[in-house]
Amino acid sequence: MSEITELLQRAGDGDAQALDAVFQALYPELRRLAQARLAGAGGQLSPTVLVHEVYLRLVGNEGLSINDRGHFFACAAKAMRHIAIDELRRDLAAKRGGGQGAVTLDENLSELAMAGNSDLLAVSQALDVLGELNPRQKQVVELRFFAGLEFQEIADLLGCSLRTTKREWERARAFLYAQLADAPGG
Repeated sequence: MSEITELLQRAGDGDAQALDAVFQALYPELRRLAQARLAGAGGQLSPTVLVHEVYLRLVGNEGLSINDRGHFFACAAKAMRHIAIDELRRDLAAKRGGGQGAVTLDENLSELAMAGNSDLLAVSQALDVLGELNPRQKQVVELRFFAGLEFQEIADLLGCSLRTTKREWERARAFLYAQLADAPGG
């Protein structure tokens, strides 16, 4: 059992300092992921602020039980997504909507983060719709897009084959593409 897994189990048993130790150990990796997700997105959110917000959300969630390193990154990715989207919504509300542009979905979804904030918001909204229809496909997209995990890491985390993970990714991409194409301005 890895040190991170042991710390997460202690945190699940009520040891508040154990989760702090997990964040301290994984901080450089979390910051690198946050920096990659925020690159070119503009806005007021920095990678450091994003990681600190993730910390506050995960520490403040008393019902949260994290099993291992992969599960930790899945939870962190989901929190990063929600924080980034909340920040984006605040920015757009301040600008009273801003210009909505066409969105295309290519092989690498992370390029959308470079394209602009309104694209990221459109992807998030389409992802919420996908989650209602197929939660596993939503998880695959979140883990690939927001956490930057490789397909094999996602397959291991979700307990399915690499082939299934790639197939779910392709289906999710097709669904998101259709959702974004049907969206106003899409």
